[in-house]
Amino acid sequence: MSVKSSVTKASSATIASSAGTASSVAEATRAAVQEFIAARVAGDTGRLVTLFADEVDWMLAENPGVPWIRPRSTAAECAAQFQELMEYTVPEDARASVDTFLVDGTDAVLMGHLSGAVRATGKSFEGPFALRLTVEDGRITRHHLYENSLSIAEACAPCGR
Repeated sequence: MSVKSSVTKASSATIASSAGTASSVAEATRAAVQEFIAARVAGDTGRLVTLFADEVDWMLAENPGVPWIRPRSTAAECAAQFQELMEYTVPEDARASVDTFLVDGTDAVLMGHLSGAVRATGKSFEGPFALRLTVEDGRITRHHLYENSLSIAEACAPCGR
């Protein structure tokens, strides 16, 4: 066997090993995000707390007129957002569809459409969304949500505004 052949085989084995590791990381990320979605749909706040890391990079555009949108950073605060959302909106009117689910290593991006109605005003909101999540050691460390904040703010505004 020549030296070149040995190096090529070793490099191929390293690449295959790296690809296998990257694939398993992506699979773990996908599984954690699917578990997050299932807990969110079920309204299982306790499970959501365990899925979020102790400290979370949480980003959602500030929207002072929307009571469930505020800065958060702990697992309990992040999980509570979903409970607060249900308190301020009409759960029967809540809809979300995911059109795209992309995973690259520890990062996942969900894109789709959401809609609902605000309990206090009866007004509806709707629009596209994109959610970027990062999963490390099976827990969500980043939650960045991009949504139609204008539609949500308008739905929260009292009538006559």
